[in-house]
Amino acid sequence: MLNALEVFTTVVVGLMVGVEFSVAFVINPILNALPEDSGVLGRAHGGRMLGALMPVWYITSLALVAVWATAGWHHHGTGLVVTAGVLLILSVIMSLLLLVPINNRGKTWTPENRPEDWKEQMNRWDRFHYVRVAVIIAAFALLVAALA
Repeated sequence: MLNALEVFTTVVVGLMVGVEFSVAFVINPILNALPEDSGVLGRAHGGRMLGALMPVWYITSLALVAVWATAGWHHHGTGLVVTAGVLLILSVIMSLLLLVPINNRGKTWTPENRPEDWKEQMNRWDRFHYVRVAVIIAAFALLVAALA
């Protein structure tokens, strides 16, 4: 049963990493290359959609890692799992303090109501997101290593 939990958790976290990696290095560069009105509308829609989905995914991933660490406390690799959990906690804290406030503003923007500095705010969000992606990739790598 523990093996199934380990694999399931790793897959769930890996898929989350894939989505966030795609946002950082595929979706947002595409949106940034569109004319301003299209880009702001795309980012606003993405902010609404992913802003609803990703918190559930992050918390579920963290809960699964916590269950794995608890259930496998005396097994090989538990330190890696706990460290991955700490990194996921860090990613949630980063999200709440740095990314969510910008996202909450951006998801309401239209070409008519966007602030003059909307691109700067989106660039700030992107920079914070790159760091968060690095953190969750590290957490995922630790989980993969704990499987061995």
